Amino acid sequence: MGDNDTSQKRPLRSARWFRKDDLPGFVHRSTLAAAGWSGEDLMTRPIVGILNTWSDINPCNLNLRALAEEVRTGVLEAGGIPFEVPMMSISENIIKPTSFPFRNLLAMEVEETLRGYPFDAVVLLGGCDKTQPALLMGAASARIPFVFLASGPATPRSATGGQLANATGVWRLVDQLRAGQSQCDFASFEQSVMGTVGHCAEMGTASSMSAICEALGVALPGSSLVPATDRRRSHCAREAGRRSVRLAAESGPRPEEILDARAFDNAITLLCAVGGSTNVIIHLLALAGRVGVPLTLDRFDEIARRVPLIANVQPAGEHLTERLMTAGGVPALLKTLKPLLHLDARTVDGRTIGEIIETAEVLDPEVIRPLDRPVKPGETLVVVKGNLAPDGAVMKACAADPKLFRHRGRAVVFEDVQTIANRIDDPALGIDENSVLILRNAGPVGAAMPEWGMLPLPRKLLERGVHDMLRISDARMSGTAYGAAVLHVSPEAAVGGPLALVRDGDIIELDVPARRLDLCVEPEELERRRRDWQPPPRTHVRGYRKLYDQHVEQAHLGCDFDFLRGADEETLPEGLFDGWVGGW
Repeated sequence: MGDNDTSQKRPLRSARWFRKDDLPGFVHRSTLAAAGWSGEDLMTRPIVGILNTWSDINPCNLNLRALAEEVRTGVLEAGGIPFEVPMMSISENIIKPTSFPFRNLLAMEVEETLRGYPFDAVVLLGGCDKTQPALLMGAASARIPFVFLASGPATPRSATGGQLANATGVWRLVDQLRAGQSQCDFASFEQSVMGTVGHCAEMGTASSMSAICEALGVALPGSSLVPATDRRRSHCAREAGRRSVRLAAESGPRPEEILDARAFDNAITLLCAVGGSTNVIIHLLALAGRVGVPLTLDRFDEIARRVPLIANVQPAGEHLTERLMTAGGVPALLKTLKPLLHLDARTVDGRTIGEIIETAEVLDPEVIRPLDRPVKPGETLVVVKGNLAPDGAVMKACAADPKLFRHRGRAVVFEDVQTIANRIDDPALGIDENSVLILRNAGPVGAAMPEWGMLPLPRKLLERGVHDMLRISDARMSGTAYGAAVLHVSPEAAVGGPLALVRDGDIIELDVPARRLDLCVEPEELERRRRDWQPPPRTHVRGYRKLYDQHVEQAHLGCDFDFLRGADEETLPEGLFDGWVGGW
């Protein structure tokens, strides 16, 4: 089929809105006449929605306005009709109290937009951390064919800070400054760290999500790591527009035909191979819940045990994502991972994963390592359980000091992040390098799960050369961060999870090889503490945050809303054409 051949296997979904012989169709067609499209166009040509999360306040997504125009051109070239629709733009570093709860809000907006408008296919444009999974979740629930395109990684300036001029560099430099080990002019560094548009240029959450979209099969091959400022990203956008018309004309493949158990296995395999963000675990669990794939934390751990770290990219490795792209990108990574993949998994490209990687080539074996010569030994991600995390917790092992994989120490408990800020550098704080820092009430209900999991180390220990300590929380951690942080402890403290029962001085034991995380307190004492525990007061009494607190699931389920699991077969609003009454 050529690019302009719009013959279809089934009638176009949009034709139901614009059919010729009823009043609703007449009203719908006449409404869009002002946009320059004739009734015949609307009845016969695929209609493609361009869902754009561009915003002035979101630097990661600043280039999406221009990319939307390229997508529009691609749609027109392929014979489709493009309509751009603005979506909520979630800026990770700016929005308060944290970006995380708004993932579900954007996912709801996407789903309802796709249910309510006459799109045969859509192109999803996102960049910053939560815009990407939210777009996927909403589109998967609406079950309309889609292509995902990210904004692309930024290009950090190297004049000040060098390889530190990125988000991971911020964390490292702050530690150096607090330890008195750097004379860097922080103001100059601040001007360098976000030098261009685009999302984080290391394997943070945005780059991790973008890369695994290729492994999931919902993004075009080779599209994820092209820098935001590179002209080739415009080519990717135009091709995404063309491909969306093909998806509409061929009625798919639809999301549920791509996002099956094979796709999620492939995505987890790539996530482990690149040392990706632990946030992706939550997003994949939520996405799987939308399409009915029974994904659990155990599956992440099972796959992680056999997948080595082969991408030499920060924060677990040395380089930034642009080097990974020039080394062959995600297709070359997938080719290296071939023995560990489901090669028959389908993609929006029209080919299987196996067919896509046939022509891929590793161009730099130091950046994309062979399976038998990984960047670091051992697993990249681990899932631990025990009496402190009955439903599981996660750890980015490749970014932690292996000396802490078996650790036993006394707990130092912080009730919230402000307490940490007030107390962590107090010389009188009873803490040493063997202590275990505990942060609680920072989970999905307690504080909407902010990225507080990389608790700062005390200044006095940094000055002594201590670079890592065991930290445990029900919070998340930025994918750009590092350290021995056990995250997403489930159930969280705010709903009565065991983390709520920890007291200063309690012995905590972590055993990564055994996948155990335990609070070494007698069961009778824990039961007594449980009887005395009182839940923290709920502070949200109205609006979206009240809805969020009432319906958000725990981290081991993906923190989606309990009423959004699964998807309806029918994507049109019920009764749209039966007893329809128009508003004139």
